[in-house]
Amino acid sequence: MERPEIPDEELLLLFRDPDTKQKAFSLIIDKYKERLYWHIRRMVVVHEDADDVLQNVFIKMWKGLDHFREESKLYTWLYRIASNESITHLEKLKKTKRIEVKNDDDGFLMETVKADEYFDASKIEWKLQLAIQSLPDQQKLVFSLRYYDEMPYNDMSEMLGVSSGALKASYHHAVKKIHAYLKNELNF
Repeated sequence: MERPEIPDEELLLLFRDPDTKQKAFSLIIDKYKERLYWHIRRMVVVHEDADDVLQNVFIKMWKGLDHFREESKLYTWLYRIASNESITHLEKLKKTKRIEVKNDDDGFLMETVKADEYFDASKIEWKLQLAIQSLPDQQKLVFSLRYYDEMPYNDMSEMLGVSSGALKASYHHAVKKIHAYLKNELNF
């Protein structure tokens, strides 16, 4: 039988108690690690890179949770950290000349998707992943948060510091670009 999920407010209280701090940290990780991993993975593509970024997120969470003022939801705070760490990771890759992140001019992220051992070009999820990799970083992030994580625009706005209207427009443009990519590039 699965244990009921502990509300974030209770987890934060446990974290602030020195006697239960470590246990609360582990519970928060257990609660969010899978969602954060997939959010990061969709941004950085490579499994090993996603694992590294996720570890950085948890380190930042450990260091910052004592100062978390609960002005936002815990999960939006964690997603903000994960998004920023993912973008930082991609920027580091760009600086080391491994890839051009801006529009992935070298096609590195697309080639990484294709090189994945589970890649099957006939499956729709891989075609969608290729289309997503063609998006600019901000649209990729907004699309991922909305489509995969089903994050409400208000939460995204809180997380990214961008108006809900701008996020809706960004998502709309991303969907149009994905549709065009699937139709024109992949004849789908």
